[in-house]
This record gives sequence, C-alpha cells and structure tokens, in this order.
Amino acid sequence: MVSSDLKAYFDATEGVGVLSTVGADGSVNSALYARPRCFGDELAFIMLHRQSYDNLQQHPQAAYLFLEKSPGYRGLRLQLSLLRQEQDPARIAALLAQRGRQLRTDEPRSLVYFRVDAVQPLLGANRNPHAED
Repeated sequence: MVSSDLKAYFDATEGVGVLSTVGADGSVNSALYARPRCFGDELAFIMLHRQSYDNLQQHPQAAYLFLEKSPGYRGLRLQLSLLRQEQDPARIAALLAQRGRQLRTDEPRSLVYFRVDAVQPLLGANRNPHAED
C-alpha cells in the first residue's frame, strides 16, 4: 500500500532509481528509472517497451532501489507487483510535462502501475560499516 508518506517522499526527494525485473528464463535486468508517480494506493512508472517492460509481461514482480541525492547512502528499496498498464500517449505526455520533461522518441511506452508489497530503507540492519552517514 502506498501511504501519503511515500507519496510525499517521492514528490520532495531527488535521486536516482534502479528498477530490476526478471525474465521468464530467470535473467535479471536492471535499468535506471525516474521517481515513480503515486496514484492512490499504487505507484506507476512510464516505461518504454524495452527489456524491463518485456520482463514484466513474463514475471510480474520487480524491485525498485532509490538512492537519494544527498550525502551518504540514504534511500528506499521497494518490492513491487504489476497491477495493470495503459497506453494513453496524451496522459503520458502530460505526466512527463508535470516534471518538465517531454517525449523524446516515438517509441511505444506505457504507464505501468504497481502494488507496493514492501518498503525497506536502503541500508538495513547489516549496513556497510564503510558507508557514510
């Protein structure tokens, strides 16, 4: 479930995200992704129809790691389950424009919605002792 705290966090926090997916053959793919958008109890990403998107069609779970743009190692790890997707170019363009971006290619893309199954801090109890605070 996406709490209002998680929505506020992604609305206010800059950083870099990595979405990891698994194909039907077990191969793992990780790709850079922007902050997710929050819609009620769901998170969504705008996805080009490339490897991550293809993997989700075969295996509907993903992990998203978000590293804050701040000193040290702060951020979140999310476990996600695919819910649905939509391919409305006007809606996708409007969402991009909200963050000052625009469509760069004519490649097919979808707005892909996820349920948040778990939220964990970037560093857990067994954190790296060499990481900065």
